[in-house]
Amino acid sequence: MSEILEQLSKFGVVPVVVLNDAKDAEPLAKALCEGGLPCAEVTFRTSAAEESIRTMSEKYPDMLVGAGTVLTTEQVDRAVGAGAKFIVSPGFDPEVVDYCLDRNILVLPGCVTPSEVAQGVKRGLKVLKFFPAEQYGGVSTIKAISAAYVGIKFMPTGGVSLKNLKDYLICDKIFACGGSWMVKGDMIEAGAFDKITEMTREAVSLVKEIR
Repeated sequence: MSEILEQLSKFGVVPVVVLNDAKDAEPLAKALCEGGLPCAEVTFRTSAAEESIRTMSEKYPDMLVGAGTVLTTEQVDRAVGAGAKFIVSPGFDPEVVDYCLDRNILVLPGCVTPSEVAQGVKRGLKVLKFFPAEQYGGVSTIKAISAAYVGIKFMPTGGVSLKNLKDYLICDKIFACGGSWMVKGDMIEAGAFDKITEMTREAVSLVKEIR
């Protein structure tokens, strides 16, 4: 698990992907890899998620593919079975978190309050998702919570963009950021994979500049 965390931290940005059609999975994976970001959090919001994770994992075995918006243990099984290397949930569901920990599966549960963070600390988690980041105060809230929970780092997701990425990544309590601006649904559906590669390169360049 620590190896995967190291990779995610090094990337600095984790593309949060919503795929409505699994046929787009391979060209999207190619676009992200060519853009210098061989990583994706494929959300389980659509019926194409499982197949998309499988396609990405098989076609690009060196790519770090995870599953997002995971709400049940059944989805954990399906995601991991398809090749997902990590699980991300929008909130802190003890059942899902404990299920992953019992099976040595990396899980990043969503937290926005000290009470939720405390549940993660209790279970030995070192990295938590902070979602929805901008709506819950962004960097200032993360800094405030971190004052009490010094050993925890956060992956803010929700409202993160190229415009505010630097504000997040310069904070030493930020592990990495989840973002969808370089993989927006309309670009995927339009087949604008060259544009996705271009925007991914831009994000990678900014991360290198900041860190």
